[in-house]
Amino acid sequence: MRSIFTGGLTLQKHKRKSNVTVTPIPSSFYARWRVRCGVVPILHEDRESPPERLLQTIWQHQRLRRDQLQTLDGQPLRVLHPGFRSVEGGPDFRGAVVQVGDGPPRSGDVEVDIRSGGWRSHGHDRNPTFQNVILHVIWDGDRPIAGAPPALLLRPALDATIGELSLWLGGEADQALPEEARGHCCAPLRQVPAGQLKDLLCQAAEVRLHGKAAQFQARARQAGWEQALWEGLFRALGYKHNSWAMQRLAELRPRWHTPRTPPLAIQARLFGISGLLPLELTRAHEGADGYVRRVWDQWWRERDQFLDCILPKTLWRFHGQRPANHPQRRLALAAQWSAADDLAAKLEKWCACDVPDGALPDSLLELLQVEPDDYWSWHCTFRSARLKKRQPLLGATRATDLAVNVVLPWLWARAAEGKSAEVRRAIEHRYFAWPSAEDNAVLRLARQRLLGGASARTLTCAAAQQGLIQIVRDFCDHSNAICEQCKLPKLVKDVLHTPSALSLFEPPTDSLQPV
Repeated sequence: MRSIFTGGLTLQKHKRKSNVTVTPIPSSFYARWRVRCGVVPILHEDRESPPERLLQTIWQHQRLRRDQLQTLDGQPLRVLHPGFRSVEGGPDFRGAVVQVGDGPPRSGDVEVDIRSGGWRSHGHDRNPTFQNVILHVIWDGDRPIAGAPPALLLRPALDATIGELSLWLGGEADQALPEEARGHCCAPLRQVPAGQLKDLLCQAAEVRLHGKAAQFQARARQAGWEQALWEGLFRALGYKHNSWAMQRLAELRPRWHTPRTPPLAIQARLFGISGLLPLELTRAHEGADGYVRRVWDQWWRERDQFLDCILPKTLWRFHGQRPANHPQRRLALAAQWSAADDLAAKLEKWCACDVPDGALPDSLLELLQVEPDDYWSWHCTFRSARLKKRQPLLGATRATDLAVNVVLPWLWARAAEGKSAEVRRAIEHRYFAWPSAEDNAVLRLARQRLLGGASARTLTCAAAQQGLIQIVRDFCDHSNAICEQCKLPKLVKDVLHTPSALSLFEPPTDSLQPV
């Protein structure tokens, strides 16, 4: 099939350099707000060092060439999980899982500093709260510090320039939102006419689309477009708690995927490498035991060749998850996608097809849906009882999440790479036309704090939801419960005092009008 993204070239699976950048440029009113307020610092390569907060965010989102990492003393480093950002003092990240050299995976804390000397000058070597630090992430340093944990130098490991990262990562810092009521921007935002508010949300959503596309492009420079897609899909299937474990499995795809391999064999490899394959039979559900035996028959023959990359089971988190979202069931879905060998090509073909706006969700769901599975269509985990009714491995809600977070950003980045403005506009149209996704905790709190408790129906499309999330990341996450030092309320008030400025919320006439 001829590609619509690269001037007729077929999908490239190998690395290749690119001079095209999809980093969001501050051209729209909202994008200029972000730069003006310092939400995104404009950094250059000749700057002495970036802010420590930016380094923390780079680590959190792993904007690194993850397959090329090594410590200051030259040992290979694998990041199985970057950890969870700490807001209670002590090390910057808790619960990280890393593997140094040939050693086993280790769980512990990660500290981020500008310079390697910070380990001693900041007193970390004398502070008992830092005794569980297993990795010191630094921007500058040329030799290990005696008595300090292994150190990773970030500067040569970035997957994009520091300027690109400062623009994209500015609104992505994952700070915990306080469980309080409305923010100071709520009152002025309620005075913005509904049409202009919707346009503002769509401008913020456009920033989010371009940011996700930039991440795909950065990874494609290292591993190719198809591999970047698989990593995005797996990460999305991991949800909030298991995204890094799933991404690691996707990074290993060149090891476990071979063409024309049956789905059961790929399931066996994924379950084995993930560490999620039961070691014992349930002895309670005959159907489950029979399936486990078949998987083990496959895995037993190949296990030795994957011993060096098996993930520790402690990497996975299961608490608070819906049974249908269990990683075992999601891996069964991913195995069927991989067995088909043509998912990327199908997505390009879907993008080129003329699909009515109202049929977009169903058309993508049909493309991503897989054949019923004899076991997983009836079970959520290896140990769960048989469901009363057969359930598809992918539902409409998850398909919408995949569309706005993976599929459309990946396609948009491909179109930007091919310099196809027409295709980019078509993808943007689908992005803004996509119906709303399922409500979530972030959106509920944002509607309370920013929109005065507006109902979920206020956000009439998925792009509006994405735009609200982007505003939370850009402004709310950098403030506190009483909105100290947040500039968003004043920005909105300034616009209201200058009515002509409201027109700046509206997209230019020659660009896509959000639906």
